[in-house]
Amino acid sequence: QVQLVESGGGLVQPGGSLRLSCAASGSIFSIYMMGWYRQAPGKQRELVATITHGGSTNYADSVKGRFAISRDNAKNMVYLQMNSLKPEDTAVYYCNADIYSDLGAPKKVYWGQGTQVTVSS
Repeated sequence: QVQLVESGGGLVQPGGSLRLSCAASGSIFSIYMMGWYRQAPGKQRELVATITHGGSTNYADSVKGRFAISRDNAKNMVYLQMNSLKPEDTAVYYCNADIYSDLGAPKKVYWGQGTQVTVSS
């Protein structure tokens, strides 16, 4: 069994910063893609940023230049540094990972339980 556990959410003023962390644990052989998604009230879940095992990144246009995704392959962790936060960044942020549990096993997608980020004065 694989678990993704996020941490680091909270309340921050506009213009502030937060750093989200996500730890993957359990039966893990390798992790291909890791990423962050978010869902605001009344809206669909949307991609924020992704990063491959090799470090290639992709960002939503709305966060380019403000957010930075990184990962530690040895620790099976992914991070999201969020700077210059805006009220419209308020959402539940979910960690996502494409994980191979064993050599030859099919890739499976896992999600964390989510962490709330609120940007408000």
